[in-house]
Amino acid sequence: MIGTWNLVRLALRRDRIILPIWVLALVGITASTTTALEELYSSPESRKLLGITANSNAAFLSMLGPLHDSSTLGGLLAWRWGVFAALFAGIMSLLLVTRHTRAEEETGRLELISATVVGRHASLAAAIIVAAGANVLIGLLIAGLLLGKGLPAQGVLAFASSIVVTGLVFTGASALTAQLSENSRTANSMAGALLGAAYVVRGAGDSAGDNGPEWLTWVSPLGWAEQVRAFAGDRYWVFAIPLAVFVLTIAAAAVIVTKRDVGLALLPTRLGPARGASSLRSPFALAWRLQRGTLIGWTIGLFIVGVVYGSVAGAVGDMVRDNPALAKIVNEIGGEGGVTDAFIATVTQIMGLIGSVYLVQSTLRMRSEETSLRAEPVLATRVTRVGWVASHAVFPLVGGAVVLAAGGLGFGLLHGARENDLGGVVPKLIGASLAQLPAAWVVAGVALALFGLFPQLTGVSWAVLATSLLVTLLGPALQLDQWVLDIVPYTHIPKLPGASWTFEPFLWLTGVAVLLLAAGFIGFRRRDLTT
Repeated sequence: MIGTWNLVRLALRRDRIILPIWVLALVGITASTTTALEELYSSPESRKLLGITANSNAAFLSMLGPLHDSSTLGGLLAWRWGVFAALFAGIMSLLLVTRHTRAEEETGRLELISATVVGRHASLAAAIIVAAGANVLIGLLIAGLLLGKGLPAQGVLAFASSIVVTGLVFTGASALTAQLSENSRTANSMAGALLGAAYVVRGAGDSAGDNGPEWLTWVSPLGWAEQVRAFAGDRYWVFAIPLAVFVLTIAAAAVIVTKRDVGLALLPTRLGPARGASSLRSPFALAWRLQRGTLIGWTIGLFIVGVVYGSVAGAVGDMVRDNPALAKIVNEIGGEGGVTDAFIATVTQIMGLIGSVYLVQSTLRMRSEETSLRAEPVLATRVTRVGWVASHAVFPLVGGAVVLAAGGLGFGLLHGARENDLGGVVPKLIGASLAQLPAAWVVAGVALALFGLFPQLTGVSWAVLATSLLVTLLGPALQLDQWVLDIVPYTHIPKLPGASWTFEPFLWLTGVAVLLLAAGFIGFRRRDLTT
């Protein structure tokens, strides 16, 4: 453990921008959500009606979980924000741990550090301390905020702790996946897949009904946070489950890290052939070889997400039929059509945001190729810089369309089957999903512009995406100013299929994306490579 605190200081120095953004965003959204719920559901009658509609519909149960206590502000907050707060805490944790463990090994920096007076467990321990400390800080700030609003201390402690322990679970999960793969992208993908599966499994368990597999909720870390029932019983004993998982995964990672060499992993990388195939003679062929696994995985994943949402879309009309206040929120987020169309528009917007993660990930693959010194020998040949960037840019631009279309296809197949109109529903939902593509291109354009102009700041791309997600999903419900909503590209997309079609926002967003992509190309041509 020698050198652990020095590595903690180094990690905090490197994350001095990104980490405060995560903390302030989660705490700020908690404050805004609390205020908005207090204003929207100020009367006991409106809260009682919300509780009836929220707990009787599979759509709400799948997305947010059950509303255990609709009579108190704390119960509404735990229902509306609890699952998503835990989800974002998990995302923050897994990115932090992988960044300071496997990514450091992949770039060779950890080997240099390990050559000094640094213990074998120091790097892993430092990453866990930083991630766990960030989660605890978020929990303390949220607790102080809610206590200041007069919420009961027991419920506040349960709510804040449920967010913290979920972050700890995925801190441990990412510490373990960092030992399994030699590649930081693969390690992040494995931890991210666990987080995505946790959300899907929790949604399936919550919406299963009395005769369905409700036990699935207990399989998911997000379900554990939900089963604490903050402000509605405060079951502290549930915390024993995530804390035990955290301890076990950390212990397993600590054992594995001493059984392998620096830079290697528990799952060895398969050696390739001695001679490259003739199909690898072009920059695009090499980019396809590097990017195809990610593209295929995201296509399958978003298709499954579409299937999950499509399975509950038919019942959305009943969800808000008797609650005008709730119908207003859904329509503000999802468009001016019917309630079902509003739900479909909301889901396609969510899938657009999820798909944007792939666009940013595939764009930043160029940065990892550069920092791992694999881009330099390629560019030392007759391959031009523009050609090399273009070969990778195909994947966020075209591959992004494939991923979003897969989500719309999964959504359309299930919803169309329920409506007995596959021929009409499937094309409509694929089109609604693809309508999110120009906004996703803008986010990918930001990532490419940063790569070309300010490569040290490429991590800001994730902050841009996270901000877009939060403002898009929660901005209308929190009654944010219009200028704040206009900053996010997704708010300019017509809320299809309920809204009327107009070309102007698509043209403007595509134009902005083109300018950002051009800035990235020009910047990369003019700057030095990282060597």
